[in-house]
Amino acid sequence: MAVEPLSRKEIEEGLSELPGWSLDGDRLTRSYRLGSHFAATALVVHVARIQEELDHHSELTLGYDTVSLAVHTHSAGGVVTRLDIELARRVEQAAPVHGAR
Repeated sequence: MAVEPLSRKEIEEGLSELPGWSLDGDRLTRSYRLGSHFAATALVVHVARIQEELDHHSELTLGYDTVSLAVHTHSAGGVVTRLDIELARRVEQAAPVHGAR
């Protein structure tokens, strides 16, 4: 199944339901701060599981107590698609479990 690029309006609508996420060039981005390095690492593992389930992967960066994501769809030419919105939505649901803010 081909993945289609989202229009600017569709991206904005998706972002309206994803607090803290933004469009940075051609990628959706978000950074989370956590209470410890261990909590940040646990969130990275959780995000990795979500990405495997979706077969869609972001640039995922682990800092001491931070986790940052940047995502777009390579197979659609490096633009934002529904897959990116879904990944962001799933990560947004998982982050509070780890104390992310």
